[in-house]
Amino acid sequence: MMSCKALAALLALAGMTVPVLGHAADDVASLRSELQALKDEYKTRVDALEQRITQLENAPVGALAEATPAPQPTPAMGSSGGTGTAFNPAVSLILSGNYSHIDQDPETWRIGGFLPSDGEVGPGERSFNLGESELTLSSNVDPYFSAQMTAALSAENEVEVEEAFFRTLALPDGFTAKGGRFFSGFGYLNEVHSHAWDFADQPLVYQAFFGGQFKQDGLQVKWLAPTDLFIELGAETGNGSGFPATRRNRNGFNGATLFAHVGGDYGDATSWRAGAAYLDQRAEDRSFETVDEFDLPLTDAFTGKSRTWVVDGVLKWTPIGDPNRRQLKLQGEYMQRRETGLLAFDTAGSNLTDDYRTTQSGWYLQGVYQFLPRWRAGLRYDSLDSGTPHIGLVESGELPLSAFPLLLPADPDRISIMLDWNPSEFSRLRAQFDWDDARGADDRDRALRLQYIYGIGAHGAHKF
Repeated sequence: MMSCKALAALLALAGMTVPVLGHAADDVASLRSELQALKDEYKTRVDALEQRITQLENAPVGALAEATPAPQPTPAMGSSGGTGTAFNPAVSLILSGNYSHIDQDPETWRIGGFLPSDGEVGPGERSFNLGESELTLSSNVDPYFSAQMTAALSAENEVEVEEAFFRTLALPDGFTAKGGRFFSGFGYLNEVHSHAWDFADQPLVYQAFFGGQFKQDGLQVKWLAPTDLFIELGAETGNGSGFPATRRNRNGFNGATLFAHVGGDYGDATSWRAGAAYLDQRAEDRSFETVDEFDLPLTDAFTGKSRTWVVDGVLKWTPIGDPNRRQLKLQGEYMQRRETGLLAFDTAGSNLTDDYRTTQSGWYLQGVYQFLPRWRAGLRYDSLDSGTPHIGLVESGELPLSAFPLLLPADPDRISIMLDWNPSEFSRLRAQFDWDDARGADDRDRALRLQYIYGIGAHGAHKF
């Protein structure tokens, strides 16, 4: 009886297993068929690619150039044709301000022996001051151009377009072009925005020679050599609106700037950069407010050529494996300017005009030492030499030299020390003290400034 039941159970189990085994066999066959199809497809593609390679290797050079399609440019991130930050340029805002304690009246500050440019800032005003704020918008336009605009907002509620330019991204052979309004590329400090300076103000030579940072509307071309040694050559031209030039009512270019920079590494702890530049500019009725020998106010004007030579250098040192991240930066620039032309006396009155020529020079040297990760100390020395001007109206005896009090020979100088604390790369608190003899007389000024700088938003790396 039991054997019959066991036999029946085995028959039932076999009946259930046979369909399952049949389905499994069908699945295996299907998978084998799909695998073979893939092998056939890949073999066909590989054969086609090998045939294409053989054709290209045997084809003439001209036919190869015609047969190879030009690659389509990939839209850059942040451009109007890309994704991610499309139509959303990088935004940066710099806030700054200071408190100043100044011995001499800031309203009487001037640089002795040099024609004023109306751009000198001097020690600034006393007490609390809102500094210049900078709002910057920048982005890649497309694969070929980027664009940037920096607007300067003054404490007097005035807005100035500080920079607004385009820059090429795809020129061959190391060339780059920039057009619009921009800081000139000569020297070392001129291209650096004020919030990145190592001191609260510019050296005296920049204020005397260019009234601050030199900029104008124009075109710049740079070439970076394909060498291990950093070699950069550049040329600029523009409308001449920046001091010491003036914008003239004429077409074409007004003045030119040529510059060259070289740099490299000395060992693993030291890097350097040096440069030279030449600026050839023209001035037409470059007027300035002054007084005569009787202390009566009047306006004089210069018309002629202004040529400036600039030599600059910077050296940076960081010890290898230093846990305190110490750094030393030495920086200096020398400038010499020659001006020849005509000097007009009292343009609204007697309007006497005769020859004028002068050779003036100036330099500064500064060092900044980071002795702790967030603390730096710096020392700077400024020196100017106004030279002895040759004034035709004086040499002819028509006017006394005292009729040109701003042009009396002088050798202004200044010593500055500073200490700053940088909680992060976006904030800086600074104290600076100046012994200032810029007036060129016995009116030594002492100025203490406490400064804050804060950066908000995207901000690119600063230049070397």
